[in-house]
Amino acid sequence: MRKFIWAAGALGLASAFTATSVKACTTVVVGKKATTDGSTLVARNEDVGAWSKHFYVHQATSNGPTTYVSEDNGLKTSLPKTALRYTSTPDGEQVNGQWIFGESGINSENVAMSATESGTTNKKGLKADNLVKNGISEASMLDVILPYIHSAKEGVQRLGQIVEKQGSAENNGVIFSDKNEIWYMEIGSGHTWAAVRVPDNKYAVIPNQMVIGKLNLKDSKNYMASTNLVKKVKAWSQNKKIKLAGYVKGTVNYSKAFGTNDKTDAIYNRPRMWDGQRILTPSKKQSITKKSYTLFLKPDKKVSPAKVGQVLSSHFTGTKYSSYGKWKAGYRPINVPTDVESHILQIRNNVPKEYAAIQWLAMASPANSVYLPFYTNISDTPSQYKVDGDYQDPTNTKSAYWTYKTTAMVVEAYKHKKFIDSSTGKKTDLIYKDVNPTKKAVTKQLKANLAQSDKVAKTLSGDKLTAYLTEQNQKNADYAQKKWQTMDNSLIVHSNKLAPVTKSKLTFNK
Repeated sequence: MRKFIWAAGALGLASAFTATSVKACTTVVVGKKATTDGSTLVARNEDVGAWSKHFYVHQATSNGPTTYVSEDNGLKTSLPKTALRYTSTPDGEQVNGQWIFGESGINSENVAMSATESGTTNKKGLKADNLVKNGISEASMLDVILPYIHSAKEGVQRLGQIVEKQGSAENNGVIFSDKNEIWYMEIGSGHTWAAVRVPDNKYAVIPNQMVIGKLNLKDSKNYMASTNLVKKVKAWSQNKKIKLAGYVKGTVNYSKAFGTNDKTDAIYNRPRMWDGQRILTPSKKQSITKKSYTLFLKPDKKVSPAKVGQVLSSHFTGTKYSSYGKWKAGYRPINVPTDVESHILQIRNNVPKEYAAIQWLAMASPANSVYLPFYTNISDTPSQYKVDGDYQDPTNTKSAYWTYKTTAMVVEAYKHKKFIDSSTGKKTDLIYKDVNPTKKAVTKQLKANLAQSDKVAKTLSGDKLTAYLTEQNQKNADYAQKKWQTMDNSLIVHSNKLAPVTKSKLTFNK
């Protein structure tokens, strides 16, 4: 993710993060044998601040542009003429006519991509192979890769070729999936990368820290890496001016070579892995202060999209570390006020491929929003998700983003305060009084809507199917936003009861 400033005074963050430039996002991946219905699931919170986000579909073309020039950092790269249809969630405003930070999407071959999970390259790694200013970056990655790939593995290969040839501007983690498999890829330096296939029966929760360890490159079904990576890391490890770590007996530990595991990670990153594993594998008792966690674990129970949403909504929920409570130790939670959207990309294996792909999308903070199940075989996206010119316009009531962001900001301002519920006479707060009941009811209805529209979709094909799925997306968007706007009005009324009243100690002359 992009770097940004977190102001401790405004957001109540630990003083360690005051006015510091940090990176954000949390990723969850779940293999198809670990899910409730055999789907592959890849998901991520996009954390950046007050940027509004859109949801778009880009239609297929056989005569597209053959050159891409990034308005973000000047990357120039060639493109195939033929591009697949794909969805994306770009920033709410174009830069010189170009959408940037597409972040997440699914193409017409039912290949999903989420980009990126930011990381940090250590000093030795940068000395060995520094980042490239006009290399590929998060801002352009989705649009340069997703329209041109036909499998998850092909996504890794295409992005890897660009990194090796033109360099990378950032340290990033990137996720690709199709109906069969998931690949997690890390770009650790200017021209190196590594990728691992997610085991079908396991999951991973990944913070802003490099996590790909020892590479078994003889196992090409489960590992990939940049050309001659082992030879390069060995040479850098033997260079007296560099002394790069990570080379061990003919192989490479990629995170040790290029990543970090320091005091910052102990507060900012590792606790998020602990929290996600606590939720999905509660039988595994672990300390939040461990120096490392197993990357891939089996869940205690099969995982649904809703369960992934629970992980991405967690602020150490139900623990003494909760940022909505005492926030002991001030660890960085998964769900934060700077979330701008959260997505769960689901490729189903129990329905026909024409409507197997679902892009679950929650605008703003997922803890105070709702995941809408959007089909991706569509001709257009819901109107409120592509309102023009609302980049930072919270007064725009037509915008889906600002509807859900309003909820998040009101709740965040009063998350530690309670009021007397006039209907029960008991103390409550905004989350339990307003947000959770609305979220539960809307989620239940959206789930029922999806089951019903799946039934109808079985009877349709071609353009009629696409039109129907497009229509259902709009209906669900209208329904959820109307419910949320009603709830926002209630939030404002109830928050007025929580507003502090200052008693003046001034005296006035009569």
